[in-house]
Amino acid sequence: MKNILAPALFVLAGLAATPATAQADFGSCLAGLRSQAAAKGISAQAFDAATRGIAPDLTILDLMNNQPEFKTPIWDYLAALVDDERVQDGRMAMRQWGQALAAAEARFGVDRHAIAGVWGVESNFGKDIGGRPLVQSLATLVCYAPRRNEYFKGELMATLKIVQDGDINPTALRGSWAGAFGHTQFMPSTFQRLAVDGDGDGRRDIMNSVPDAVHSTANFLKKAGWVNGLPWGYEVRLPENFNPGLAGRKNKKPLSTWAAMGVRRIDGRPLEGNYAAGIIIPAGVNGPAFIVTKNFDAVYSYNAAESYGLAIALLGDRLKGLPGIQTAWPTDDPPLSRAQRRELQQLLTARGYDVGEPDGKIGAKTREAIKDVERRIGLEPRGRPGGKVLQALRG
Repeated sequence: MKNILAPALFVLAGLAATPATAQADFGSCLAGLRSQAAAKGISAQAFDAATRGIAPDLTILDLMNNQPEFKTPIWDYLAALVDDERVQDGRMAMRQWGQALAAAEARFGVDRHAIAGVWGVESNFGKDIGGRPLVQSLATLVCYAPRRNEYFKGELMATLKIVQDGDINPTALRGSWAGAFGHTQFMPSTFQRLAVDGDGDGRRDIMNSVPDAVHSTANFLKKAGWVNGLPWGYEVRLPENFNPGLAGRKNKKPLSTWAAMGVRRIDGRPLEGNYAAGIIIPAGVNGPAFIVTKNFDAVYSYNAAESYGLAIALLGDRLKGLPGIQTAWPTDDPPLSRAQRRELQQLLTARGYDVGEPDGKIGAKTREAIKDVERRIGLEPRGRPGGKVLQALRG
């Protein structure tokens, strides 16, 4: 056990210094957590090895507390997550890990394309896993967060259990500021409940083993209610007199009921199938509409957001070779793909704005630069990376 835990000391070294009072408070908080961990079956050795020498990362509180002034429209959200670049990367990943995905599909009865959709949205097929040490992040949230401390305490205890059990090398336990980690970004408690061994080595390592990650994700979706052979849904065309009050993921009706109202597939074909489904209209009746089934609910449960569920479902469809959304979004300022966002950042840099590395990720510096451009071209300064700003910079 000592050899397993020793690397944790190096994971959490070299942290930024914090004020002495904060460090003292943190030490007192950790001391209290140590006894609570013991009551959860976590040894003193495991707790000490994982927490020795750590300091609170108070930058996490900014990430938790700062409500973004810019609310991402659904079309921008999907344009960045389901673009040609991600589809190409996903097809490559599916070819490389086809055997693992096929095995997960056969084992749990979950469509491999849905599994790959989660993988692509959560970590860009393992490229963006996150780099914050989990113990440090979660301990900071337990001791200093203004809310949800008990929730984060449970996640910290689950993380310490992962370390103690030896499933994952402590040096690899890094992830998001809130504690999600691995190829498909499980929270530690979700890992404890639903992670499985996918490569047969006797361990559950969703950080370093793609088979473990995709099998675990398939197990999650199965337990969330995924029905083998049922589609997640598809885009539909609504009748002109459609009552938006009937929409909603939970307002499921037999397909025959929707068909009788005049709902059709986007290509004009009639609705077919003996199952219930809801209709969602994420941008209102003037935007794209989708029939959604229990399988969409299973995907939704991964992150409790319809935009997120749609991103996974639509990415899975694209990976199958199906077309993307056919109906235009109700906007005259088209969304940008990641490649176009990188171009926008390069053009901003060329104009003298400091936006950092042109990586397609729209951070605070890029938003401030966009606001300045928006003011110059007569738009409301919202910091939105849209087609009008890109066109202005090109011109």
